[in-house]
Amino acid sequence: MNSEADPVGGKDPAAQAWAGMQRFLAGEDRRHALRVQLDLGAGKAELLVRLAEAPMTLRDIAQVFEVDPSAATVTVDRLERRGFVRRGPHPEDNRRKLVHLTDAGRQAAATAHRILTDPPPALTALDAADIAALTRIFATLNGEPPPAGSGQ
Repeated sequence: MNSEADPVGGKDPAAQAWAGMQRFLAGEDRRHALRVQLDLGAGKAELLVRLAEAPMTLRDIAQVFEVDPSAATVTVDRLERRGFVRRGPHPEDNRRKLVHLTDAGRQAAATAHRILTDPPPALTALDAADIAALTRIFATLNGEPPPAGSGQ
């Protein structure tokens, strides 16, 4: 395969597939929907989704999201002002606080989870065989075993 091939001219099918996949994903950018529906960036939305699983300490948040503890504090402060989270006592250590979702935070987390995970209409409109083929292809690209029932 020639790496110098012109992907627009169709000489390199892998480059053409990659470019098509990038165009599709760019057109399905979920950050805009998060801003419009929740007025949140992706990081804050992902934090709410994570907190829906279980409360976390500020230290845990900093480690999981790979940010400075001060950045985690600023983020939690902002979410607290919006009424999405509250700090509460840690049951095992009075020096630490746990960050919990409020009712509004649980609703926002559910909306964020839907925005971030629901497949786009163009994908769900494909027939079952095409969806199965895409699932099998992405499993292969991700080094995963083929999905059950994929015939491989």
